[in-house]
Amino acid sequence: MFPIRCIPARRIFALALLLAAISLAGYPVKAAWYEASSDHFVIYADDDEDEIRIFAENLERYHSAMERFTGRDLPKPSPSNRITVYAVGSAGKVRQLAGSTGVVGFYLPRSSGSVAYVQDIRNKEGLADLSTKVLLHEYAHHFLSYTDRFAMPLWMNEGAAEFFSAAFFAPDGSVYLGVPSSFRDFTIFWKEEEMTSVRELLDLDWDRLKGRNAKDKQSFYGRSWILYHYLSTAEDRSGQLREYWLQVLRGTPSLEAAQATFGDLGVLERQLNRHFRDRNKKSYHIKADEIDASPVAMRALSDGEAAMMHIRISADRGLPTQATIGLAEQARNIASSYPENPAVQAVLAKVEYDARNNDAAVSAAKNTLALDPDRGDALLHKGLALFRKARGASDAVRKSSAYDEGMASLEQLGSKEPDHTVPLSHAYRYFVEQGLDPTDEAKLALVRSAELAPFDQELWLITGMMHMNDGRIADAKAALLPLASNPHGGEKAEQVRSLLSFLSDKSEGQAIPVQDAISSYFNSE
Repeated sequence: MFPIRCIPARRIFALALLLAAISLAGYPVKAAWYEASSDHFVIYADDDEDEIRIFAENLERYHSAMERFTGRDLPKPSPSNRITVYAVGSAGKVRQLAGSTGVVGFYLPRSSGSVAYVQDIRNKEGLADLSTKVLLHEYAHHFLSYTDRFAMPLWMNEGAAEFFSAAFFAPDGSVYLGVPSSFRDFTIFWKEEEMTSVRELLDLDWDRLKGRNAKDKQSFYGRSWILYHYLSTAEDRSGQLREYWLQVLRGTPSLEAAQATFGDLGVLERQLNRHFRDRNKKSYHIKADEIDASPVAMRALSDGEAAMMHIRISADRGLPTQATIGLAEQARNIASSYPENPAVQAVLAKVEYDARNNDAAVSAAKNTLALDPDRGDALLHKGLALFRKARGASDAVRKSSAYDEGMASLEQLGSKEPDHTVPLSHAYRYFVEQGLDPTDEAKLALVRSAELAPFDQELWLITGMMHMNDGRIADAKAALLPLASNPHGGEKAEQVRSLLSFLSDKSEGQAIPVQDAISSYFNSE
């Protein structure tokens, strides 16, 4: 699919994930906590320093290898928008945080900074362990979302992530992508009547897959991986995968595009089965001198940061408000022992904000900023807490004052990090939440925040509605169309399709007044 050398390689494991919530009170400390910081990741682990460094370096090598493979150089994210990775220990702790059994690692995409949870770090002679493989799988989705906002057909989306996450990190600094995955082998061939056929694979959407049993889902992922691998490496099918994807982008249904591009699907099925049995399946090898990985900076956490880490891990997971009330009490107890530690006070500000204790969040953020005036997370949660306080204020003067102070805090953060999505999106919210007409600058800021988070459907929906309000029909359609085609979109995608149908006969310049609806949505938070 892309012009990179193919070299035979060996095999690997695969995936899992999902949601819910639980606090990890009494989180045991095994060793010193470290932070490994690089251009795209921030990793926290209480493990061997050298092992953490190798893990962080491998993640950056993986990012660089994906850039090389796809031919796309992604812009470096704002420091606050890097992916935060927590190595939390056992599979049991991961499942506690996920709120789900059978999970070995999971990832939460957020425009304000995505978060991932893995088990203890294990650098297994170049092969990712299963928990890390989940991270690589989800990072592949994250990376690919930046290369094109249009979601791939479901099989291609998951097959691509499986393909990339089957990575081998060679001792010489090179990286292999698309290493044959032994974990998926047993899912590819059940009894013939239980196996997902190519025709079915190409036509499945997320809603139908969700209703299937675990064995059918495993078969889907396995067959998606082997089909993507085959179409990416078979010389006689070179270019077909790209052509298929282009046809889908033009609006051709997946199955129809496949038949036009791949030909007889029965022949493809037989070739795919032979490819699976081929013990010399190819992998893509990116040499060490082709890898341009960000350096990794290591830092041992202070005693206060280490003591607060189990609070931070749970808070970043996201908990129901009731659970955050107890977490905030724990955070206050710890913070009282470290009044001069800005990192500790900043975590307290976040937890108070999550518990909807707005005044306490602002107070903790101000305490943090008195110790470290440039602390970005304190500026963030001070601003967010003041915005929420303003929304709840009945007095017009206090409401306006809280909005002004909150925006000033977020603008200070934005001056430090111009590509931080929250100050950008709130430049628009500042006006709309107050029932005011946003400035052109504020509108451009909202568009920029959406561009920086292509996976954030809510941001793009609001952006589309803003364009509708201004009569920018073509821009509204461009913002909304990828949401409508998302195979994971479900009911929301159907609603966006209805919205696009409504726009189909609207003329450019025809304003559609929806700003009050946007304002109501913001103020309901």
